[in-house]
Amino acid sequence: MSTPPPLRIGMIGYAFMGAAHSHAWRTAPRFFDLPLEPQLTAVAGRSATGVREAAAKLGWASTETDWRRLIERDDIDLIDICTPGDTHAEIAIAALNAGKHVLCEKPLANSVSEAERMVEAATAAAAKGVFSMCGFTYRRTPALALAKRLIEQGRLGSIRHVRAQYLQDWLSDETAPMTWRLDKSKSGSGSLGDIGAHSIDAAQWVTGQKINGVSALLETFVPERPLAGDLVGLGGHGDVDANAPRGQVTVDDAAIFSARFDGGAASAGASNGSASNGGQPAGAIGVFEATRYALGRKNAMRLEVNGTKGSLAFDFEDMNVLSFYDAAEGPDSGFRRIMVTEPEHPYVGNWWPTGHGLGYEHGFTHQAVDLVHAIAEQRQPEPSFAAALQVQRVLAAVEASAAAASRWQTV
Repeated sequence: MSTPPPLRIGMIGYAFMGAAHSHAWRTAPRFFDLPLEPQLTAVAGRSATGVREAAAKLGWASTETDWRRLIERDDIDLIDICTPGDTHAEIAIAALNAGKHVLCEKPLANSVSEAERMVEAATAAAAKGVFSMCGFTYRRTPALALAKRLIEQGRLGSIRHVRAQYLQDWLSDETAPMTWRLDKSKSGSGSLGDIGAHSIDAAQWVTGQKINGVSALLETFVPERPLAGDLVGLGGHGDVDANAPRGQVTVDDAAIFSARFDGGAASAGASNGSASNGGQPAGAIGVFEATRYALGRKNAMRLEVNGTKGSLAFDFEDMNVLSFYDAAEGPDSGFRRIMVTEPEHPYVGNWWPTGHGLGYEHGFTHQAVDLVHAIAEQRQPEPSFAAALQVQRVLAAVEASAAAASRWQTV
């Protein structure tokens, strides 16, 4: 069996997301047959010492301290962007213009205008066979992928309700220090963009419907936090001097909003749904919540969808399970607990024997697998930058609504 051609990766950023992406690039060809072989060619970071240590730990062959140099290199085919949101647009556009494929972490950018420029660059690059994708990895969780399959098969009928929550508690301690995630100039927004973006993308992707209007409320519970250097990542408060200088928190700590969906593919396989526009089923209504202050909730990314024929529910804290209710089975049946560990379930057949669950890191591996196949087959990988722009527009509408006393905003 011949060795597939290489796909030489250059990654920018090496903290939390960089570690997850590195693991994925290393692991993907060991469990999946790929048409291209990912090679961890170079990693870039601002600190020469830090990036050398990361390269040795994560398995990268070489390092750079200037991301521009990484893009200039002839031995790089794909740029993997694992940096804060304020750098995404500049790096991605430069990489695409240089003929490099791009994988960019979510949210796509810090503003709609930046995201629009990224989509323009991606569209021009795709015409030349250069592709880009945004990293909404929850799409690659087998249970969520199964949820989408069931909806596409018409098992839920017409979609009526969507409930999405993303609950964490790592900022609940008011003495926890400032991080870049609390600085709007770097992160774009707080819980809304950091974790709420995942819920928005997952809800739209699973249901096949787009959000076209919102009414929102944002809250910042702790407006100032101790300064403790350029901390990166989640948790790990360390020793913080109570008398240390304090920095201003410029993002939301929590976001809640109601939403209207456009109907999209809600009618696929459905019948006898309520209709309000020329016989087509009306778009679903949704409620969303994102917070990093829900004590006891560590990574509860939840999604529930109710239709005319059934319902499904998912919670990432029990990520190998999908709860499914089929109304045809009668009112006494209740929700059925599906262990998404069978070979016929999405992605699962390449891993362990039946009943052996997967973890957080597997979504990143599946992302790498799907991206490699798309590049080799010269087709647009999903989610595209255009799909990520739709999420960015929802984020902007939520902020606009909250700033206008929860007034309804169209997307």
